[in-house]
Amino acid sequence: MKPIIQILAMLVVIPATYLFVFWVPLSLVSFGGVRWIPMVIALGCALVVAWYVWKLMDRAPDELMSSIGSGAIAFGVIGFIGGFFGPLIFSPESNQGPMLGIFITGPLGVLLGAIAGAIYWKVRKPA
Repeated sequence: MKPIIQILAMLVVIPATYLFVFWVPLSLVSFGGVRWIPMVIALGCALVVAWYVWKLMDRAPDELMSSIGSGAIAFGVIGFIGGFFGPLIFSPESNQGPMLGIFITGPLGVLLGAIAGAIYWKVRKPA
Protein backbone atom coordinates (compact mmCIF):
# COMPACT_ATOMS: atom_id res chain seq x y z
CA MET A 1 0.00 0.00 0.00
CA LYS A 2 1.17 3.53 -0.62
CA PRO A 3 3.06 5.10 2.30
CA ILE A 4 0.90 8.25 2.24
CA ILE A 5 -2.20 6.16 3.00
CA GLN A 6 -0.35 4.38 5.79
CA ILE A 7 0.74 7.71 7.27
CA LEU A 8 -2.83 9.06 7.11
CA ALA A 9 -4.04 5.91 8.84
CA MET A 10 -1.45 6.43 11.58
CA LEU A 11 -2.72 9.98 12.08
CA VAL A 12 -6.08 8.45 12.99
CA VAL A 13 -5.00 5.25 14.76
CA ILE A 14 -2.45 6.68 17.19
CA PRO A 15 -4.59 9.46 18.73
CA ALA A 16 -7.72 7.30 18.78
CA THR A 17 -5.97 4.43 20.56
CA TYR A 18 -4.16 6.76 22.96
CA LEU A 19 -7.35 8.55 23.97
CA PHE A 20 -9.37 5.36 24.28
CA VAL A 21 -6.79 3.60 26.46
CA PHE A 22 -6.14 6.73 28.53
CA TRP A 23 -9.77 7.57 29.25
CA VAL A 24 -11.55 4.21 29.38
CA PRO A 25 -9.49 1.68 31.37
CA LEU A 26 -6.80 3.89 32.90
CA SER A 27 -9.20 6.50 34.25
CA LEU A 28 -10.60 3.82 36.55
CA VAL A 29 -7.22 2.93 38.11
CA SER A 30 -5.40 4.99 40.74
CA PHE A 31 -1.65 5.38 40.31
CA GLY A 32 -1.02 7.09 43.65
CA GLY A 33 -1.00 10.63 42.27
CA VAL A 34 1.61 9.88 39.62
CA ARG A 35 0.22 11.44 36.45
CA TRP A 36 2.76 10.28 33.88
CA ILE A 37 2.23 6.52 34.29
CA PRO A 38 -1.18 6.39 32.51
CA MET A 39 0.19 8.59 29.72
CA VAL A 40 3.15 6.28 29.13
CA ILE A 41 0.95 3.16 29.19
CA ALA A 42 -1.54 4.71 26.75
CA LEU A 43 1.26 5.87 24.43
CA GLY A 44 2.82 2.40 24.49
CA CYS A 45 -0.51 0.80 23.60
CA ALA A 46 -1.05 3.35 20.80
CA LEU A 47 2.38 2.65 19.33
CA VAL A 48 1.86 -1.13 19.45
CA VAL A 49 -1.50 -0.82 17.70
CA ALA A 50 0.00 1.59 15.14
CA TRP A 51 2.82 -0.86 14.37
CA TYR A 52 0.31 -3.70 13.97
CA VAL A 53 -1.92 -1.65 11.65
CA TRP A 54 1.13 -0.51 9.62
CA LYS A 55 2.17 -4.13 9.09
CA LEU A 56 -1.36 -5.19 8.15
CA MET A 57 -1.64 -2.39 5.61
CA ASP A 58 1.47 -3.62 3.79
CA ARG A 59 -0.48 -6.58 2.51
CA ALA A 60 -3.29 -6.01 0.05
CA PRO A 61 -6.35 -8.20 0.50
CA ASP A 62 -6.10 -11.19 -1.81
CA GLU A 63 -9.39 -12.95 -1.09
CA LEU A 64 -12.87 -11.75 -1.91
CA MET A 65 -14.14 -11.73 1.67
CA SER A 66 -11.13 -9.87 3.05
CA SER A 67 -11.48 -7.26 0.32
CA ILE A 68 -15.19 -6.86 1.07
CA GLY A 69 -14.52 -6.66 4.80
CA SER A 70 -11.75 -4.10 4.41
CA GLY A 71 -13.90 -1.89 2.21
CA ALA A 72 -16.91 -2.20 4.51
CA ILE A 73 -14.89 -1.27 7.59
CA ALA A 74 -13.13 1.67 5.92
CA PHE A 75 -16.25 3.19 4.37
CA GLY A 76 -18.39 2.39 7.42
CA VAL A 77 -16.03 4.18 9.78
CA ILE A 78 -15.83 7.21 7.50
CA GLY A 79 -19.61 7.31 7.13
CA PHE A 80 -20.20 6.91 10.85
CA ILE A 81 -17.68 9.59 11.84
CA GLY A 82 -19.01 12.04 9.27
CA GLY A 83 -22.64 11.43 10.21
CA PHE A 84 -22.02 11.42 13.96
CA PHE A 85 -19.67 14.38 14.37
CA GLY A 86 -20.81 16.46 11.37
CA PRO A 87 -24.15 17.47 12.91
CA LEU A 88 -22.43 18.13 16.23
CA ILE A 89 -20.07 20.58 14.54
CA PHE A 90 -22.35 22.23 11.98
CA SER A 91 -25.67 22.14 13.86
CA PRO A 92 -25.00 21.91 17.60
CA GLU A 93 -28.56 22.94 18.50
CA SER A 94 -29.93 19.76 16.89
CA ASN A 95 -30.57 17.21 19.61
CA GLN A 96 -30.82 14.24 17.26
CA GLY A 97 -27.85 14.99 15.02
CA PRO A 98 -25.57 12.06 16.02
CA MET A 99 -28.30 9.56 15.16
CA LEU A 100 -27.60 10.37 11.50
CA GLY A 101 -24.26 8.58 11.79
CA ILE A 102 -25.65 5.70 13.82
CA PHE A 103 -28.67 4.86 11.71
CA ILE A 104 -28.03 6.26 8.22
CA THR A 105 -24.50 7.18 7.14
CA GLY A 106 -22.72 4.42 9.09
CA PRO A 107 -24.77 1.52 7.69
CA LEU A 108 -24.79 3.06 4.20
CA GLY A 109 -21.01 3.39 4.40
CA VAL A 110 -20.70 -0.29 5.30
CA LEU A 111 -22.93 -1.29 2.40
CA LEU A 112 -21.14 0.93 -0.13
CA GLY A 113 -17.75 -0.17 1.21
CA ALA A 114 -18.64 -3.83 0.78
CA ILE A 115 -19.71 -3.18 -2.80
CA ALA A 116 -16.56 -1.13 -3.47
CA GLY A 117 -14.40 -3.90 -1.95
CA ALA A 118 -16.00 -6.50 -4.21
CA ILE A 119 -15.47 -4.30 -7.26
CA TYR A 120 -11.85 -3.66 -6.22
CA TRP A 121 -11.24 -7.41 -5.86
CA LYS A 122 -12.88 -8.11 -9.23
CA VAL A 123 -10.70 -5.49 -10.98
CA ARG A 124 -7.46 -6.43 -9.19
CA LYS A 125 -8.11 -10.17 -8.95
CA PRO A 126 -4.88 -12.17 -9.09
CA ALA A 127 -4.57 -14.15 -12.31
